[in-house]
Amino acid sequence: MQPSPFQLVLRANLQSTGRRFTSLWRHSWLMVGLVCLFLSGYVVLAFTLFYQGLHFLSRFPGLGAALVERLIFLLFAFLFGLLLISNLVISYSNLFRNRETAFLLTLPIPNRTVFQWKLIESTILASWAFLFLIAPLLAAYGLVNSVAWHFYPAVVGLVAVFIILPGSVGAWLAVHLARHLDRKALQVGLAAGLSLLLLMIIVRFRPDPIPEAELETRVLTVIDRLMEKTQFAQFPLLPSFWLSSSVQNWAEGAMHSAIFFALVLLSHALFFGTLIATRMGGSFYEASSVVQSRGSVFSRWDWFQRWQQNRRELLKSRKRTLPRGGLETVFSWGGLLPTDVRALLAKDLRVFWRDTTQWGQTVMLFGLLTIYTVNLRHFSRQLDSPYWISLVSYLNLGACALNLATITTRFIFPQFSLEGKRVWVVGLAPLGLVRVVLLKFWLGSASTLLLTLSLILLSCTMLRLGLARTLFFSAAITVMSMTLNAVAVGMGALFPNFREQNPNKIVNGFGGTFCLVVSFVYIVGSVVLLAVGSPWGWHFATNGEESGESGFDGQRAAFFWVVFFLISALMGWLPLRLGLRRVAQTEL
Repeated sequence: MQPSPFQLVLRANLQSTGRRFTSLWRHSWLMVGLVCLFLSGYVVLAFTLFYQGLHFLSRFPGLGAALVERLIFLLFAFLFGLLLISNLVISYSNLFRNRETAFLLTLPIPNRTVFQWKLIESTILASWAFLFLIAPLLAAYGLVNSVAWHFYPAVVGLVAVFIILPGSVGAWLAVHLARHLDRKALQVGLAAGLSLLLLMIIVRFRPDPIPEAELETRVLTVIDRLMEKTQFAQFPLLPSFWLSSSVQNWAEGAMHSAIFFALVLLSHALFFGTLIATRMGGSFYEASSVVQSRGSVFSRWDWFQRWQQNRRELLKSRKRTLPRGGLETVFSWGGLLPTDVRALLAKDLRVFWRDTTQWGQTVMLFGLLTIYTVNLRHFSRQLDSPYWISLVSYLNLGACALNLATITTRFIFPQFSLEGKRVWVVGLAPLGLVRVVLLKFWLGSASTLLLTLSLILLSCTMLRLGLARTLFFSAAITVMSMTLNAVAVGMGALFPNFREQNPNKIVNGFGGTFCLVVSFVYIVGSVVLLAVGSPWGWHFATNGEESGESGFDGQRAAFFWVVFFLISALMGWLPLRLGLRRVAQTEL
């Protein structure tokens, strides 16, 4: 029997992926071994931390089981929301901003087949990190509860079924959003809906201050309020509720309830997955045609039409001269930057701005971190001990650094690869590829440092830290920002992928994974090093001093700061140097 078109596309992609891994193993077996070693270390470390945390909570009499149960519900509820957003963004990019998709649509292949393959590919790209995150947690949960052997294969099957729902719904939303995004009613409705949702979240999850008398005498009061705020995670129509209920009932031995919720999850996944995979081919082709034919999603607004008309008139009045854009005007102030540098910076910023998926994810990540930072003021009201204030401040530094690593890996790492097959044009220019990579490093460092430094200053203000500590954490995040950008740019130059135009696929390759692992290890080591060598010392944290100056240990701080700076310089200089050497030896 002749294979179906879907089987041909699937076989071709599997063979291509297998050949890439084989070639990578032959030419970079040391790097593959290091990545496997780091990933194994992460799994072991995450399993240990999850096991210790769950074991600690389970020892509370009467409250431990309830807390663990609610944490499981909360975890899968938030992960379902994040998976839905991730699938929406990746599906939109993979369906409408991908050169492979445009090529497949020109072949004698049914539109439904192209959509089915891209649906599977987008779901895998959006869900692999989710699977990698919860695997140690579920293993630790099973060990703490002493479950039977069949719990682990059952959980693997449940999670595999669970990711079908956000993948299918995300692709469906991406198709309809792409088809109707230029409509004014939809744009106004999206803006109003997002504003209303944000307002509801702020009102619903606003922390309520608890009097100190109740906090010291009645722990149940705090637990009751906590449970009330998190009750949304147990809404029965959420797919995360079905998964959490099945996992917990299976662990407790309630097989009938576990199988019931598993069948509910399976039925919904099969129904919606089959419906979307088999009936969205025509809608996908229509949406793709609309996306490729329209100039802008704001073309129906009067202000946009007037702006375009004014721009056309300006171009007509300057037929012989190239009009200077806004970015060129800004970069030309003071005459500090040469013309070629200004042109490259303007080009990179415009490419970044024109890709909605790029700056949209950036706004989302820093928006979530901003919400967390603003709510620190409610959390700091309950922190009277200097020890806990110091601990929370270093955890806040780690959170900001991890968010920074996500940004550099996701957006800075693929910048060199996104030059694509036209990289020879830039390489043969007087600027040269080496200076191009260096400019990408400085542009990425300046952009990320501006955002991250603002967040660290805001969080220090919310935690009511003194000027000395604020300057300390600001200097630390500045050094870490430069190092993480150097790692991302250097790794991107060492492991380029000029054949792929989708940043998500570039990041999910070997080089992106290795960059993320190196950044994670550097952040953990740096935060621990700075915390152990705190300038204020542990004497300050244990004595309850209100002023950090009395516990200040200058020699200890200077020693650990020098070690931190040297490690950061080495971690940033080595991959950047290797990347520049690789670029300098590239034959165009």
